[in-house]
Amino acid sequence: LAVVLAVLLVPPLAQLDQQAVDLSQRLTPPSLAHPFGTDDLGRDLLLRCVYGLRVSLLVGLVAALVATVVGTAVGAAAAALGGWADRLVMRAVDTFASVPHLLLGIFVVAMFRPGVWPVIASVAITHWLSTARIVRSEVLSLRSRPYIDAAVSGGASRLRVTVRHLLPAVLPQAGLAAVLMVPHAMWHESALSFLGLGLPAHQASLGNLVQSARGSLLAGDWWPTLFPGLFIIVPTLAIAGL
Repeated sequence: LAVVLAVLLVPPLAQLDQQAVDLSQRLTPPSLAHPFGTDDLGRDLLLRCVYGLRVSLLVGLVAALVATVVGTAVGAAAAALGGWADRLVMRAVDTFASVPHLLLGIFVVAMFRPGVWPVIASVAITHWLSTARIVRSEVLSLRSRPYIDAAVSGGASRLRVTVRHLLPAVLPQAGLAAVLMVPHAMWHESALSFLGLGLPAHQASLGNLVQSARGSLLAGDWWPTLFPGLFIIVPTLAIAGL
């Protein structure tokens, strides 16, 4: 709740521009005026962390939703079709899963200009595999239930059985997979931005904030690294704790 309120309320209520540069306040330690201190350009870190969290949550939620829809469709289709189609789809899933997520994500974002949507596409493409496996296993177990046999005996087609009976039954598992996917998507976005392959450097992103603060940390200024790092860890743990 605190994370959601911070994301929704702090930017409209704040009187500061998160991009406002004030070199006279450069690398100011945490104080009442700037609770998280300022960065190397004198920008307020609290406001920039909140804006970065908004971006990370947007990427996490949208990517998790897309990946869940894709994974549910693929897993349900593979289990419903069965036979060679099931084996072919699952071998393709195993092939994708054998490639490290971050490496595949770097390959995807490298084909586009830095921005939010390439990062979302990168995360979605690399995170639907586990959902597909979960949904497939659940659908295979449901196919042996008596009510499925009754529907088939009553003349229901394979498509109708899948859409009317199997998919609604796996929605709770798919929803849980989506919730657990959000923290992974946020970490993925932060890692890509830290490597310089995510969002543009001028845009407030938690990964960008940590990356730009490396020089300050070596100089002994700890707050430009600590607070963006906490904004990555704490919200993801809170979401995972749901």
